[in-house]
Amino acid sequence: MRQQYVFTTLTLLILFSLSCSTTLAQSPALAPAPSGPTNVTKILEKAGQFTLFIRLLKSTQVANQLLGQLNNSNNGMTVFAPTDNAFSSLKSGTLNSLTDEQKVQLVQFHIVPTYLTSSQFQTISNPLRTQAGDSGDGKFPLNVTTSGNSVNITTGLTNTSVSGTIYTDGQLAVYQIDQVLQPLQIFAPRPPAPAPAPAKSKNKKATTVADSPDVTPADNSKAATLQNVGLFGVAALVIALSL
Repeated sequence: MRQQYVFTTLTLLILFSLSCSTTLAQSPALAPAPSGPTNVTKILEKAGQFTLFIRLLKSTQVANQLLGQLNNSNNGMTVFAPTDNAFSSLKSGTLNSLTDEQKVQLVQFHIVPTYLTSSQFQTISNPLRTQAGDSGDGKFPLNVTTSGNSVNITTGLTNTSVSGTIYTDGQLAVYQIDQVLQPLQIFAPRPPAPAPAPAKSKNKKATTVADSPDVTPADNSKAATLQNVGLFGVAALVIALSL
């Protein structure tokens, strides 16, 4: 009886040991999931209602530039993302009328090459410099002002507000805006170029009596007669003096 008890106990221990070994073999320790590179287009796709802005980011290759800059730089980025309704409010054919270079500049105008929190909008210096370049008057000025919790953005042609925060992680901030930011450099009407000055002739022909348009052939004859009379007078004077 005792031997049977011992045998039963050993059998149970062996089965328990095998069960534990199988469970451990099937459940390895989980490694932490690697954090993927920050991707602005994926963030916007997840948020929804940014189809047209995503299309511009991809077609202009600015999306690839952002991907590289965000994952190889410590400066951070701030993106003002216009909604699909914002693009719909543009005049029909606006985007199609732009050159490839202007489309790149338009997208870059919505990107500030530094990370800005909502509280930093209250202390920043205007105009902000965007990735589009020069922020001087008549080019790509972007001005941000605050009033309470409201953040207002002006370009000289567009006046809009930040309507929400889509994403922020300490390096990238993406804010929703309800109008497309139109830079002066692209959308401001330009004054017509001044007409070129008439070319000046380098070789001026000397005007003679015969070439003058106001002198007729009769006048030429009179002038010749007066010239001859003058010569005879001088000859007569010489003869008189010699006598």
